[in-house]
Amino acid sequence: MAEKAGRDFAREGAERYQQWRARLLSTPERRRIYEEEAAKKELWLQLVEARQEAGLTQAELAERLGVSQAQVARLEKRGYDAYTLNSLRRYVEALGNGYRLEVSVRSVEPQAVGATSP
Repeated sequence: MAEKAGRDFAREGAERYQQWRARLLSTPERRRIYEEEAAKKELWLQLVEARQEAGLTQAELAERLGVSQAQVARLEKRGYDAYTLNSLRRYVEALGNGYRLEVSVRSVEPQAVGATSP
C-alpha cells in the first residue's frame, strides 16, 4: 500500500530522490566525479559480461593470459581503477575473435538537473 493516512510515499520518495540528485550534480566538479565513478563501474561489468559471453571462466581466461585467476578477478572487481591500456588490450585479446577494445573521447553536453534521457 503506497498511501497511508493520505500520504503518497512514492511521490515523496521521488521528490526526495530528485532533490538529492540535484545536490549531487550541482557543480561541474561534482558532476565530473560522478561521471568518472559511473564509467569505472561500467567497465568492470563490460569485462565480466564479455568473458561470460565468450564462455570462459576466470580461471580459463587467466590461463590464456598467463596470470592467476585472482588477477582476472581483480580486473573484474567493481570499483577497480588501475587499468592500463595494455592490460585491457591483453584481456580483450584473450577473449578470442569477435571482441575488440574501443576507447572513445567525446564531449558530453551537460543535461539539465532532473532531466531524463529517452
